[in-house]
Amino acid sequence: MDQAKEVEPWFGLEQEYTLFDVDDKPFAWPKGGFPAPQGPYYCGVGTGKVFARDLIEAHYRACLYAGVNISGINAEVMPSQWEFQVGPCEGISMGDHLWMARFLLVRVAEEWGVKVSFHPKPLTNGDWNGAGCHSNYSTKAMREPGGMKHIEEAIEKLSKKHMEHIAVYGEDNELRLSGKHETAHIGTFSSGVANRGASIRIPRHVAAQGFGYLEDRRPASNVDPYRVTAALVETTCLSQ
Repeated sequence: MDQAKEVEPWFGLEQEYTLFDVDDKPFAWPKGGFPAPQGPYYCGVGTGKVFARDLIEAHYRACLYAGVNISGINAEVMPSQWEFQVGPCEGISMGDHLWMARFLLVRVAEEWGVKVSFHPKPLTNGDWNGAGCHSNYSTKAMREPGGMKHIEEAIEKLSKKHMEHIAVYGEDNELRLSGKHETAHIGTFSSGVANRGASIRIPRHVAAQGFGYLEDRRPASNVDPYRVTAALVETTCLSQ
């Protein structure tokens, strides 16, 4: 990060996680059964669609109180799966903030008698989404008018180091990156505008305005934030 200071690397990490009961069953799921199929839970509201919102909002407030640069929360595609976003953070501070946010989440959940799982595929049976840590990344050049050129150059560099990135993007990630459930297959690299099934997604508004950031959708929910941010900077800014 010291070597890349001039390019001003910014990050925003989307931390997905799953809540479990003390009996290691997904929190608030029917005992011995399954909830209704995925569909109404993502960014949902209302009883039967979202679970443990009191815990999630307590965590958000704890992060704000502690000075963590948390910037959002939302219910995820699978019931009792949630996400919080941390960033934008510059350089190595991204890892600092995300690690503290994870600690606070586990600590707050302890008060409710709830377990937190960062496993990328907590349920392998059934038609359920996994959990990732989508990594939004930009340099100063990408954020300025005309930045799309630099975003495309970064994606080209990332395409040539796909497996090197996969190696540091979290444990058991092959269970999640199946090519299904809004993921690209672990063995192939792809990119596209507003494509949730691509390795690298360019948000629609970024493509429209011609500058902004890219989203690396490959990292698993248990990824080491220091490693994913280091890999992005090394590949796009420090390697020839």
